[in-house]
Amino acid sequence: MDISSLTSKLLRKNFGRGPESCYAFANKRFLVFYIRGFLSPLEAALLENGNSDHIEISRNIVMKTVHNQLKGILELEFAQDIESFYHDWNYPQNTGMITVQFEGDIIEEVGSKLSNPVELKPLIDEVERISILVQKRPEKTEAYFISPKIYLIKRDGILVQIEKALIEKGYEQTLLVTKDELEKSYLHRDGRFEEIFSNPVADIFVDWDFSEDRSIMCFVLKG
Repeated sequence: MDISSLTSKLLRKNFGRGPESCYAFANKRFLVFYIRGFLSPLEAALLENGNSDHIEISRNIVMKTVHNQLKGILELEFAQDIESFYHDWNYPQNTGMITVQFEGDIIEEVGSKLSNPVELKPLIDEVERISILVQKRPEKTEAYFISPKIYLIKRDGILVQIEKALIEKGYEQTLLVTKDELEKSYLHRDGRFEEIFSNPVADIFVDWDFSEDRSIMCFVLKG
């Protein structure tokens, strides 16, 4: 089954247009889709007028449907239940990420057989340093090699009390948009990731699962 093609078709079905490209990468429990060219004319107009928040909120709603449709197909294909589902978008660059975490491995680990994979400890340390600047140190931080150009960070226990209170009051979407903008600004401005990767960073994607107090961060390298 061509998972990339299937995902593109589901995005086209639900959004009215599909991406220009959709590439899938997998390692152990993770399946990551890197998407290019997925901005509709309406979204482009909203972005031009400074209304990216409206795009973010509407996409979050539609992506719940895409997730539900993908879930059964992917679980059947890989014979593993899905634990969590994340997505994020870089509107100025017209790129996006969908990350699926399964409860068990879907393929054997790759990385050790590839040349010069990035050391994960410095990456974890730098992400935790930025997390402290924005909110607090995560209770647990893990890094994963997905491909030579894609690395994932999973953080558990990152919400502070005021954020939990806002979620309980029904401000989840507003908090999500605000955290997205704030954290990415610190990651791009203050992060030393190009030094860690020895490679320019093309994209940094971040999404949260507030119910589990968890976040996924995806680094996409150039080249």
